[in-house]
Amino acid sequence: MSEIRAEIVLPTRELRDDIPFYTGTLGMRMDMIYPADNPSVAVFSGHGLRVRIDREAEGEPGVIRLLTDDPDAFAEGQRELTAPNGTRVEIEQLNPPLVLPKTRHGFAVRRLKDQAPWVVGRAGMQYRDLIPDRLGGSIIASHIRIPDGGPVPDMVHFHKVGFQLIFCIAGWVDVVYEDQGGPIRLHRGDCFIQPPEIRHRVLEASDGIEVIEIGVPAEHVTEIDHEMTLPTPHHRPEREWDGQRFVHNVGGEASWYPHRLAGFVARDTTIAGNTKGVAGVQVLRRGEGASEWAEHDADIHFTFVMAGTMRLEAEDHDPTELTEGDAFVIPPGMRTRYANASDDIELLEVMLPGMSLRGDV
Repeated sequence: MSEIRAEIVLPTRELRDDIPFYTGTLGMRMDMIYPADNPSVAVFSGHGLRVRIDREAEGEPGVIRLLTDDPDAFAEGQRELTAPNGTRVEIEQLNPPLVLPKTRHGFAVRRLKDQAPWVVGRAGMQYRDLIPDRLGGSIIASHIRIPDGGPVPDMVHFHKVGFQLIFCIAGWVDVVYEDQGGPIRLHRGDCFIQPPEIRHRVLEASDGIEVIEIGVPAEHVTEIDHEMTLPTPHHRPEREWDGQRFVHNVGGEASWYPHRLAGFVARDTTIAGNTKGVAGVQVLRRGEGASEWAEHDADIHFTFVMAGTMRLEAEDHDPTELTEGDAFVIPPGMRTRYANASDDIELLEVMLPGMSLRGDV
């Protein structure tokens, strides 16, 4: 295969002024310059970039972003420079710390029958947003489906998140994870917690696969890892990523116990323990007794109706009849009641933090 190189072409008026800036200030290497007697073209490379400065080029001088793990040690700590040829150079943090926006609390209901739009996202998957305002950017909850099953055109990737949950509500999907052995099949009622930056790849899915994906914060970066091959040779179930462990919780193997809400029972997914309280995830079903008014003191409370029907009653709001596919968020301190729950009701409840739970009459 023949060698191919790519260059970004930038204009200049006087090449002699550009050379010390690109080689000295930016620390790039000059690979070519011509003609010798009156240079008008020079090529510089470095930091994963190849730039051709050409006196005959037309167009805007452009912008170069340089990412470094120590911006204060680069270019004397300056965060924005202008090259002699007019190119603006922005110096940014290579791996900036994750910023979790402050939650903008509010009560919201998203009903499936209201036809929230499905959009095509990464790897051809279809997404439906379950929290319209995303609570000020603090969380995203997505209903994801793949209508036609088979191999998924995915790549090894990871997410820069504070918390991420994948809960299967229909069909099955095969995923392979870093240091967790071979492919794992997720069935209806099962869930994964994907610790921050764990490498993984979606391999194959059944027809009609549907999952609920929770991500904190709402806007987070997905990066492709072109170097790692999955599965990895080591199986390390006790490994932690940013203090969190990978979880594959199988719904059919769980035990049920009384929930904090009267009239309901729940099964725990072990996520609260494996995230050290970052988040808690439970599945609720109808139990004995009547439902009662209650409130919570968690920062984020999200619920998705996986099956059945109920009436959501909330103080200062009209009651809302809910059915399969609906979702809602309840702010801390708001009194609510899950009334008239059908015998087949099944709710997915996600709360952050995972240990900040209480029920009040």
